[in-house]
Amino acid sequence: MIVCHCMGISDRDILAAVDWMRAADARTIITPGKVYRALGKRADCGGCLPLFLDTMRGCASFAVATAEGPSRIPVLRREKGESHEGRSEGHRLSERGAAL
Repeated sequence: MIVCHCMGISDRDILAAVDWMRAADARTIITPGKVYRALGKRADCGGCLPLFLDTMRGCASFAVATAEGPSRIPVLRREKGESHEGRSEGHRLSERGAAL
C-alpha cells in the first residue's frame, strides 16, 4: 500500500527501514525523519504523516528494547468532548453539513 504519494513510499518500505534501523541499533529512537532519511527521501506536504506513524507503530520491531523487555510508546487518545487545538469537532466546512 502506498503511504506517501509525494515521495512514492509504501508500507513495506517503512517496515523495512524500521527493521533495518532496529537491527543496526536496538536502543535507537526511531522517528519519521530517520525513516525518511533511511529511504533517501524527505517529507513534502505532510499529509501522509498520520498513516506514516501508524505504519511505523505497527511494525513488530518498532519498540525500544530495554532491560525489562521491549517497551511500547503509548498512543495518546482524546477523550470524548475534548477539543483538539482549541477547535470544535465540526471545524471543517465539510463537517458542518450545509455551506454558508
